[in-house]
Amino acid sequence: MSANSAEPTAGLTVSLVKGGRTKIRYPAGLLTDDGTRVVVRAPWAGEGSRDFGFVRFEPGDVFTEYYWRDRWYAVKEVRTADGRIKGWYCDITRPAVRTGAELVVEDLDLDLWRPADGGDVRRLDEDEFAASGLAERDPEAAAAAVAALDELERLARSGGFGELLA
Repeated sequence: MSANSAEPTAGLTVSLVKGGRTKIRYPAGLLTDDGTRVVVRAPWAGEGSRDFGFVRFEPGDVFTEYYWRDRWYAVKEVRTADGRIKGWYCDITRPAVRTGAELVVEDLDLDLWRPADGGDVRRLDEDEFAASGLAERDPEAAAAAVAALDELERLARSGGFGELLA
């Protein structure tokens, strides 16, 4: 499936939860759900532009988002409105839960960015993760989160996410 070829088959609401509270909810088109992996497509859901310094998300950007029910991460392919790939933003999360038309994902603070050229792979928000207290409250979840970030970084630095997202 090419990034722009599949048309959404149904609507879904993605709810990103952080620290027990809903951080953001946004509509997305469901591309596939095979029982393990859910793939949706959505426009940039933020208000206006957001400049991270290493990438800028802005109105018109399109996110193809890959969520797993058995993995501790989500991978979001980011493209400009005209289809040029910016890169992949990866959230470390608990496994996704879909109930009807809602997909709930619990963000665990750690993130990873891989630009389209594969050059400047960045681990993000490790300070927020440490400050969250997850390691003390739920050491098994914290260990799973760190292992997930390590796995994504390994993939990002060794050629990207092609096989993972195929």
